[in-house]
Amino acid sequence: MEVTDIGNKEEGKVWHRKPTPGKSVLVTVRRTAQQHKTVRFLHVTFDTTGDSFLAGDHHGNIYLFDISRNRFRLVQKTGQACTALAFSLRRTTEFLVALADYTIKCFDKDTKQLVSWMRGHEGAVSSISVHSSGRYAITTSSDTAQLWDLDTFQRKRKLNIRQSVGIQRVFFLPLSNTILSCFSDDSIFAWESDTLFCKYQLPVPDSGPRISYKAFAVTRDGKSLAAGGRSNLLHLWCLDSQRLLKVIQMPAQVRTVRQLEFLPDSFDGGANQTLGVLSQDGAMRFINIHTCRLLFHMGSADEAVGAVAVGPNGRHIAAIMDNGSINVYSVQSLTQELNKPPPSQVAVVSGGEADQNLSGIKMKVKSERVQRPARSSGRRPQVKTLRPPAASSAEDKENELPAGLNKKRLVALLKAFGEFPAKYRMFVWRSLLCLPENHAAYSSLTDKGLHTAFLTLHDKYPIKSHKLQRGLQRVLSALAHWAAIFAEVEYLPLVAFPFVKLFQNNPMLCFEVVATVIVNWCQHWFEYFPNPPLNILSMAENVLAHHDQELLQHLVDCGVTSQLYVWPLLETLFSEVLTRDEWLRLFDNVFSNHPSFLLMACVAYVISCREPLLLCSQKKDFEYFFHHRNNLDVGAMIKEAYRIAGSTPADIHPRTMLSDFTALTSGQYPVFNQYPEFIVEYQSRERERIRLQEMEYLKERQELSALRADFVRRQAEEKAYYAQQELLQKAEEHRRNILAQEEDKLAQQRTKLAAMKRELKVRELNLLDATRRRFLKHQQEQQASQIHRLDQEISRKMDLREQETAAAVQDLEVRQMELEAQRKRLEQDLLKEQERVGRAVEEEVLLKMREAERADESYSELLHSAESNLQALEESLAEAHQLGLESDWQREVLERLQRVDAEQERKRERLAQLQRQTLAEEGRLAHTMREVAGRKWDEVMSSRAQLQEQRLASSAAETEGERQRKVESAGLSGGLLHRPAASVAAKGVNTATGGGSSPTQRQGGASMVCLNSTSPSGSSSTHFSLDRGRAHLDSSERELLKEIRELRQKLAARAREGSSVSSPSVHALSSVPQ
Repeated sequence: MEVTDIGNKEEGKVWHRKPTPGKSVLVTVRRTAQQHKTVRFLHVTFDTTGDSFLAGDHHGNIYLFDISRNRFRLVQKTGQACTALAFSLRRTTEFLVALADYTIKCFDKDTKQLVSWMRGHEGAVSSISVHSSGRYAITTSSDTAQLWDLDTFQRKRKLNIRQSVGIQRVFFLPLSNTILSCFSDDSIFAWESDTLFCKYQLPVPDSGPRISYKAFAVTRDGKSLAAGGRSNLLHLWCLDSQRLLKVIQMPAQVRTVRQLEFLPDSFDGGANQTLGVLSQDGAMRFINIHTCRLLFHMGSADEAVGAVAVGPNGRHIAAIMDNGSINVYSVQSLTQELNKPPPSQVAVVSGGEADQNLSGIKMKVKSERVQRPARSSGRRPQVKTLRPPAASSAEDKENELPAGLNKKRLVALLKAFGEFPAKYRMFVWRSLLCLPENHAAYSSLTDKGLHTAFLTLHDKYPIKSHKLQRGLQRVLSALAHWAAIFAEVEYLPLVAFPFVKLFQNNPMLCFEVVATVIVNWCQHWFEYFPNPPLNILSMAENVLAHHDQELLQHLVDCGVTSQLYVWPLLETLFSEVLTRDEWLRLFDNVFSNHPSFLLMACVAYVISCREPLLLCSQKKDFEYFFHHRNNLDVGAMIKEAYRIAGSTPADIHPRTMLSDFTALTSGQYPVFNQYPEFIVEYQSRERERIRLQEMEYLKERQELSALRADFVRRQAEEKAYYAQQELLQKAEEHRRNILAQEEDKLAQQRTKLAAMKRELKVRELNLLDATRRRFLKHQQEQQASQIHRLDQEISRKMDLREQETAAAVQDLEVRQMELEAQRKRLEQDLLKEQERVGRAVEEEVLLKMREAERADESYSELLHSAESNLQALEESLAEAHQLGLESDWQREVLERLQRVDAEQERKRERLAQLQRQTLAEEGRLAHTMREVAGRKWDEVMSSRAQLQEQRLASSAAETEGERQRKVESAGLSGGLLHRPAASVAAKGVNTATGGGSSPTQRQGGASMVCLNSTSPSGSSSTHFSLDRGRAHLDSSERELLKEIRELRQKLAARAREGSSVSSPSVHALSSVPQ
């Protein structure tokens, strides 16, 4: 029984050695984690083919074991233990797994992807049953069963029960739409899966002990149901008639039935007859339900079975053992008697004292072994009984071989037939060589990989078959890792190749065969390494000298030594000079005899070829002879070898020099050190040095090749570059000619286009000129109308102002008359006071004159006029007391003047506002006209210069008019100051003039009224002050009108020049004067 530990591998082989036919247990699979702890497998299930099964362990890993392909692989890591497994019958790559968190997941075993996730259970799922169509699945827990649609992975139905009654199992019947539900009270119901209609209920037996059903099994045709529980009784039901067929009593060792499984058969049509019963003792007994005969069993008390899965094809059984491993059984090996004719009846009907009602159907299974009759044939049966003696001799013990073979008998068989049967040759060889089959030791050698000495083996020994090449490399590498000398032996591939070709499907056996041959038949070969084994060759030469002195003398005369006629045969193990069948016949005899027989075979080969060798005289002829096949009777050569081995004297016989056969040790391979270690180490060092030098040389050669290739590539690129440049130049000249022609055509087209553009531009300019003229005409008409409206408004305001001025003049004349009357009345009072204040007035006048002289030194004309007006001033001072009377009139005049000033201030504010609007409009217009001002800026500057000159001329004219008006007003004031006064001495001065002096001073001395002046003079003085204010207002209005005219002229000039200005901008400009 082979044991496979998958460990932490994700894929690998199920068994390393093909199971031997006849063995019931094909392989035992276990999983060992860290610290050599065994991880238990919990559940297994087969797919529809029966050649693969899934297994889930305690860590949540799901493995797929393919028995037909001898492979396993890890298909999923769920992270938690599984409680049930099942394959999907419709999509064969999908499988369902119930986990410890009460969920069911669907995975794809090929892509390892999660297909769906189903939730709904509140307890652990104990079983999963899939409908035969693969569309539905039923999952069962202790409290509920749920029906799932596997197309949508949605829950379709849910079975709820009372808490007092638990669910044992709910599953589909094969080949039908019936659902069978089994409860803890032994009640069994059948339901229609589509409508969930209850079809029937199996009757519970009223009499007899209660079984408490725990395990159920249904035949493949869905017609029979087997149920078992806490008893050694099994109930077999017919589901078609819904009646109990029979009660089967198991042996007394069975107290509880854990699991029931029917064993399929290819020829029973689904009506399975073999039922497997797993009991509490860990043994699974297979019985025939019709004959109640115990057929075979699995498991024992030491190797108890925990759970079982039977393949649908009935070829394999996967059993989970109590130790957590999986045993894979071959049903063919277990049921060899099923293919035989049925033997005699072994089931007996018991009396059934405890159960009177079931006595007719109750049968008892007996567990004793039954002796089966021998197979009969047409010939007379020959019975030969081999009874070994009670005590074996020591010689027989030495001849005993593994697998029950005897070496002495094999040798006798070999001498009788000349060779072993081809069908059993490899088996016989393994027995003769006593191969230990150390899988672990061999794996440790192969895990080291290919040896560096055999990486380039295909260069020296090219083999057409890649499989043989790789097998030879593996075996040689394992030998080199086993002993260092084998990495240096050049002829080792020649020795190993025939065995590699024979055992190419089992490299471990090939390695052990080659190692056994080296240890036994290559003794003392490596003592003279790296030279051929001279001691061995001397043995062969001594034997040849004893049996054929003439031939040896001929070889010596030709200068041929044993290195030429013996060593080529030994280093190739006759594989160059013999065919396959001849070589196999020879080594059947070599492996069956003492290791010295190989040397005897070499001498026998030379003696058998005696005649052609005596005809050869050249050394190269001998070399060719011993390296190529020759016409030779191998049987005769073998007989000659036996003759030589038997007739050679003991003193020269190789048997005395060579040890007897020694098999390889079991567990680990023996240490091989029969060689000069210092030479091997030196050669290995030299080989490593040469290898490093060769690698360095190859690296330099590769670099040189790369440089040469780079140089060639660059040379080719340069040549291609120049050729491409030449082609590009030709193409460029051709393109230039084409471009020149196209440019000529384009120039002609451009000329035509320019003419068309000029014509269109002229038309456009004409149209724009006409539009501009129309717009200017319209603008001039609008400006003329605006100017006319402004003139009318100005004339209206001037008329209104003249009316107001005339009314004010009339009021002033009335007031002047009142003042004149008062003046006359005051003159009388002044005459009286004249004498009294005359002197004081003179002193005050003199003081005032001095102050005026100091204040107005620069004005000589005023000083001169002050002397002339001294007399008038005295009169004014004399009449100062009249100012009190005139204060009311002056106040009224000042109020009117203030109103006039306020009106002027409002007009100035209005003018300032208009000016700001004008400036804003000018800014917007300037922003609009800035785009077209470049071309006409010179003309605009000249227009501005003309406008500036006109403005200066107007300003000069206005200034001249102002100057003339001031001169006239100065003349009028001078006349007033120099008018004659007759009564200066009698005049008095009223010193209380402070209340009315400030407004008169603001009017430039116009309020200084001569008390002795006549009425016309007073009227003229009043008219002078009013005309001066009016003149100021008129001058302001004239300046405003002048600025407006200049602005209009400027805007009109810009409008004439800027013909491209849009109409909205022109309308905005025309609204400025308003």
